[in-house]
Amino acid sequence: MSAPVRTAVILAAGRGTRLGEAGAEIPKGFIQLGAHAIVEESIVRLRRAGIERIVVVTGHQQQWYEALADRLGSFVQTVHNPLFATCGSLYSLACARADLREDFLLLESDLVYEQRALTTLIHGGPDAVLLSGPTGAGDEVWVETRDDRLVNMSKNRRALGAEPVGEFVGITRLSRDLFDLLMELTLPRLADDPMLEYEVDGLVTLAGAAPLPCTRVDDLLWAEIDDEGQLLRARTVTYPAIVRRDGPDPGLEPATGT
Repeated sequence: MSAPVRTAVILAAGRGTRLGEAGAEIPKGFIQLGAHAIVEESIVRLRRAGIERIVVVTGHQQQWYEALADRLGSFVQTVHNPLFATCGSLYSLACARADLREDFLLLESDLVYEQRALTTLIHGGPDAVLLSGPTGAGDEVWVETRDDRLVNMSKNRRALGAEPVGEFVGITRLSRDLFDLLMELTLPRLADDPMLEYEVDGLVTLAGAAPLPCTRVDDLLWAEIDDEGQLLRARTVTYPAIVRRDGPDPGLEPATGT
């Protein structure tokens, strides 16, 4: 078991084009299912899990995240991806590389999840891809492993070489060493294909060069909000279940400047 991780990176540059009017008016992270935006709830959960520093990579409507960082205090900083409209999430992650000097949690801004998702990784090994059991969400990213290590992932189960062992959640723990290797392997490819995604392109490439363990929590409650159907399901099914398990909306911490 490694020392608990203290830094998190939230990828928040996406435009939310599949969310219709909601995605055009606000960033996906500012959708509300409870009393606060989902990214605000995520930040509170990260702080409660012991995260001391949060880097948010912005793009679409960056001012929302900049205002949030100003309000919450210096433990939240933003890094802007100026090419968000023409680049994928791997490029957004690369934009934060100068600000990452230690192991970190990597997660997406459009997630809702129970606290156990974080504590499982923070107190585990130095590298881990979080998986869940079947969610029935309809837009699953299926994960293939060998000896509990990542081999491949895809939304098309037939593209995998074996039966998937779980669903990719969108929360990953990366050591600085593996992150450096990830950048070494993928930065040259980004020059030719800036639309690469951090998970199916980045993490799978990394797993081909170094062991990348996967940790599965069978009954984990979580949802990604990428389109209107997922939003409806999160609002009516997943989020109420999270509240029943973890308690109500955790609320925001006041700005402390720390």
